[in-house]
Amino acid sequence: MKEIAVVAFSQSDCLAQAGAANEVELIMPQLQAVFGQVGLNNAQDVDFVCSGSCDYLQGAAFAFVAGVDALGAVPPIKESHVEMDAAWALYEAILKIRMGHAESALIYGFGKSSSGELPIVLSQQLDPYYLAPLWLDSVSLAAMQARLLLDRGLATERTMAEVVVRARRNAIGNPHAQVSGEFSLAELLAADTVVSPLRQSDCAPVADGAAAMIICSVEKAREWGVPYALLSGIDHRIETHNLGMRDLTDSVSTRQAATAAGAGRGPVEVAELYAPFSHQEIILTRALGLGNDTLVNPSGGVMAGNLMMASGLSRIGEVFRRIVSGDIARGLAHATAGPCLQHNLVAVLESA
Repeated sequence: MKEIAVVAFSQSDCLAQAGAANEVELIMPQLQAVFGQVGLNNAQDVDFVCSGSCDYLQGAAFAFVAGVDALGAVPPIKESHVEMDAAWALYEAILKIRMGHAESALIYGFGKSSSGELPIVLSQQLDPYYLAPLWLDSVSLAAMQARLLLDRGLATERTMAEVVVRARRNAIGNPHAQVSGEFSLAELLAADTVVSPLRQSDCAPVADGAAAMIICSVEKAREWGVPYALLSGIDHRIETHNLGMRDLTDSVSTRQAATAAGAGRGPVEVAELYAPFSHQEIILTRALGLGNDTLVNPSGGVMAGNLMMASGLSRIGEVFRRIVSGDIARGLAHATAGPCLQHNLVAVLESA
């Protein structure tokens, strides 16, 4: 089986509103950045392209096709799309390489969620018969999950606020962060709840933007002569969409994905977790068995800025950056989709 190398990554700033910029204008700078990192000219220089986005954000069927304009219409390329975070586009690209249909791939994800009310838009991911008609927004569902966690004594409002304080402090060194700085626990806990027990600070700030990555076989990376991180394992698992049939205070699918990806085969120095709500980082940390020797979300994670449909890919990109810079030798990245951590992906990256 071919070994996979991550050779380039770039993401945009997390913008509360991208203004008049359309999706193509959000994508193109990131594509140019990753091409430049590897010394390529355009999408014709890779064997496969896969993107991740959500048509609901734009309110039109097959809206993702507009994003393809960022690649150039001519000549034709081998291209695919997932109606998911771009972390799952990465998974598809890995399969292409491992099956021998490609040696290199470009992955990108994008979203402009400021155009609508994201918590309501995401309700369309729910069961279409029993849950979607109730118009349960994503924040209310997360609040229900948080309440269960508090009632079972698995977290407190203070430990949730501690997640936010640490994330925003870590984000001070992240030039792409939307929210960063030093905040006090007392300041956060004094704020009113938006949907009890969640305060505004417990919810990741939603951002417009895009991210891109280039992967290839290890042989191709050596041919290009570029630094790379070895993607030694990746797996994703999904749990039932019926929220009453799973334990919302645990993430079984994350634990299973981490095991299948080989997370336990060595030390995890850094873990970048896609936790759009503060209490979900507590759930994920416990599910992954991360100890005090693991640095969690040193970039600030999505609590510093949540690029819809690209934040999962960005978690992998953040670990890649730390490995190629020589800061760490091994790290873990996580992505999620669906309500209350329904679908989870775990990737393990190591130094070459």
